[in-house]
Parts: sequence; structure tokens; C-alpha cells
Amino acid sequence: MVAYLEKTDRNVEFHEIIDFLRRSSIHYALTISRVVSTTFVVQFWMSAKSKIINNVRYITAKVAGKPVNISEASIRSDLLFDDADGIDSLHNQAIFDTIQLMGYEGDLTGLTFNKALFSPQWRFLFHTMNHYISSKSTSWDQIPTNIATAVI
Repeated sequence: MVAYLEKTDRNVEFHEIIDFLRRSSIHYALTISRVVSTTFVVQFWMSAKSKIINNVRYITAKVAGKPVNISEASIRSDLLFDDADGIDSLHNQAIFDTIQLMGYEGDLTGLTFNKALFSPQWRFLFHTMNHYISSKSTSWDQIPTNIATAVI
């Protein structure tokens, strides 16, 4: 799926979130459209193994019959994340505090958040994140902590 991040007169209330996504390090990953052969995906996962080479963890696999090595750095580079020195996790209290600042109107004791308890702008952002970077381990109405951390 590719995110459509255009501003129109009909989505004025979302312009701030669209600007945020355009400035974010994940903009390219959300908006680039790649054609990927199903055969290559199946071949990749059938041959994928985790290895550590020179203290760097890699996924080694075959794509189109050729060996490939994938590291966190190669993913960041290919998706133009440019955030190697960024924060990759937050303490629960920091997540709860920020979620509360975002106007969340629900209980802040669990590790998932209900999308309906945010304003429409935040619901749109979390909906986008859920669809484009989530592994879908919860319902579409629930925001797991890893997605909340990515937004924060």
C-alpha cells in the first residue's frame, strides 16, 4: 500500500498531519510504490536465515536465485530513513505522557490504545501508520505501542 498525502480543500483538518508525514523520516517508505514479485517474496522467506557477521545481524536469503544480505543499516539506507542515531524505543511512562498530550481520552494503563479516543487528525495518522508499517498483530482500531512509539 502507498499513502496518498495530498492536501485538498476537502481535507483541511488533516493538513497539519500531512505536513508532519511529509517531513518525517518515513515519508519515502510510505509513498514509494515498488513492484515486488510474489515468487521472489516466497523464495526470500523460504531461504531466510538470521546471521551475525562482524558483530552485525543480517538476514541472509535468496532473491531471484541470488544471495542477499539485509541489515538494519541497509533497510534505513534503502528506505531513506536517515535516522540511524534516532530513538528506537521509549519507556512506557514517556509513551503514556505523550499520548496524553495528544489528547487521548482513554485509559493509559495498557500497551495498546483505541484509535477512536483520539481527535480525527490523530486517528488519521495512526490509521496510516497501522496500515503501512504495522505487522497487524491487533485489530485495526487498536494502536500497539510500537506504532505509538513510531509516531512519537
